[in-house]
Amino acid sequence: MISRRNIRVKVMQTLYVLAVSEPGEQEVTKKAGSKLLDDKLDRSLDLFIVSILYLLRVAEYALIDAQQRSSKYLPSEEDKNVSTRIVDNEFLKTISANKSFHDRVKEAHLEQYIDAEWVKKIYQQLVKTDEYLKYIASSDRSATQERNIIATLWEKEMLGNEELQNHFDEDLPGWEDDKDMIVMLMSNFMKSSSKVNFMNLISKEKREYAHDLLHTVMDKEEYCMELINPKLKNWDTERVALIDLFLLRMGVCEFLYFPTIPTKVTINEYIEIAKQYSTPQSGQFVNGVLDNLLKDFVRDNMIKKQERNGKS
Repeated sequence: MISRRNIRVKVMQTLYVLAVSEPGEQEVTKKAGSKLLDDKLDRSLDLFIVSILYLLRVAEYALIDAQQRSSKYLPSEEDKNVSTRIVDNEFLKTISANKSFHDRVKEAHLEQYIDAEWVKKIYQQLVKTDEYLKYIASSDRSATQERNIIATLWEKEMLGNEELQNHFDEDLPGWEDDKDMIVMLMSNFMKSSSKVNFMNLISKEKREYAHDLLHTVMDKEEYCMELINPKLKNWDTERVALIDLFLLRMGVCEFLYFPTIPTKVTINEYIEIAKQYSTPQSGQFVNGVLDNLLKDFVRDNMIKKQERNGKS
């Protein structure tokens, strides 16, 4: 479920936190780094699950709305005929039937992050939209139709709601830092949500990759900087963004010590991460330095790659 780009971002963030924290013994730092990395990965995935939980609770609010409006002293015809179609949305029913989803919600106590007033507000905004009115009026129960209305709920009524996003920034620990990752995870989830194991959103192979990358970057810091520094001669090293240096070290380690990851994938991934998380010039900077380093490594026969199955 989680991508290698997501993992690279978490490793980069872990390195940053360690760099600005009190320095300690190397082994202690590595142990602290491993724990911090796991905490960051798990927290991001829990925020992803909280986002899905909001979708379920908003849909379920249709039953509350229908009951309250029909119970009025003098209900109108509209009050008597509030649509509850979204409660039986097939896309959401697949999630509701997933035991691992409920197990994770319970284990991590994620219901505490659901604000009932915000559930109501989101629902009241959703039912006013043209997309929702078309949805409840249509007899189309196709997978595409069911998925589209939930995508509308997520993208327009949640992500597009500035006030709600401010609430998430304040009340969901880590939301401000991890929002971009949550958006990416949700996008992938909307495309393919079947048979997701919410108790194991990170495979053993990917978690091992995360820790191997973190530890390699830490262990090889001095050697990597010896390789990188000559490429910074046209740059004021004092002004190079700290995140860019982490990304360069991570890229060098993937070139030299991760034989199943193609060099092109490494460069492209770190360019995109630099654009998203560092300065406006960082993408071009990281691209230029990694490209120059790769040419040297190829010339000196330092790159040893092998075929692998699956995505990087």
